[in-house]
Amino acid sequence: MPDFQKQTVQWFPGHMAKTRRLIKESLKLVDGVVEIVDARIPYSSSNPELDSIIRNYPRIVLLNKCDLAEPAATKMWMDYYKSKGIYALPVDCKTGKGLNSFIPTAKKALSKTVERNEAKGMSGKSLRLMVVGIPNTGKSSFINRMAGNAKAKVADKAGVTRQNQWFAVGNGIELLDTPGVLWPKFDDSEVGDKLAFTGAVKDEVTDMETLSCRLLETLAKTRPEAITQRYKLESVDGLQGWEILELIGKKRGFLVKGGEINYERTAVMLCDEFRGGRLGKISLELPR
Repeated sequence: MPDFQKQTVQWFPGHMAKTRRLIKESLKLVDGVVEIVDARIPYSSSNPELDSIIRNYPRIVLLNKCDLAEPAATKMWMDYYKSKGIYALPVDCKTGKGLNSFIPTAKKALSKTVERNEAKGMSGKSLRLMVVGIPNTGKSSFINRMAGNAKAKVADKAGVTRQNQWFAVGNGIELLDTPGVLWPKFDDSEVGDKLAFTGAVKDEVTDMETLSCRLLETLAKTRPEAITQRYKLESVDGLQGWEILELIGKKRGFLVKGGEINYERTAVMLCDEFRGGRLGKISLELPR
């Protein structure tokens, strides 16, 4: 049995503390906030500090990567946000799916601001929105889609955008991009796991083998068929994560000298395939 040690996922680089301050300072420059969350983990990918930071500013939540999430679960999240009086849209920022509804939704969410501007004789004044979210949720991809260019830096890894950037996206809307920011401590270890599963936390600060075992154990409880169908296994019932990882490594032929399983290679492959949707549409949490 491999020695996969229990780890607590934490990642709070120094620039993130600075970003938190910048968000507070930038609020006076905007009319509202666009929060981008991962549709597979809307709760875990929403920074709990935002509520206290943005206070009563109008807020629009974009459930990005909706094509990787279960449609029924996303529908439940949409109903949840509606019950809270929060505007929300399921989108896929890479393909542009759902983004045609963003500008009408933004103007609806900021209708009071529009009315105030008109009353002051500034009916043509642009509406300014700050885009926030934890790393790797798709902020830059969203802005690039809306702006129709590739000026915002994009990468499929956490921690790319490091400074505030303004973008005019047409129709009287301007977006302020901010670096992704996590919170100093994950009070719930499951939140840390889910953020790591989806790539919001840098792989370099996690043990990929341990992470993959925990992902497998999570899926074995909720979506065992996603594992068995993808990797052509008979059953994963009652198996520990490392045992499932071993079976997958054998199936894929990821072996080293002596016929031992290459756990690292198998782990990296598994996480990549999960993040890329190759195990199917999977949501890891429902509204609480």
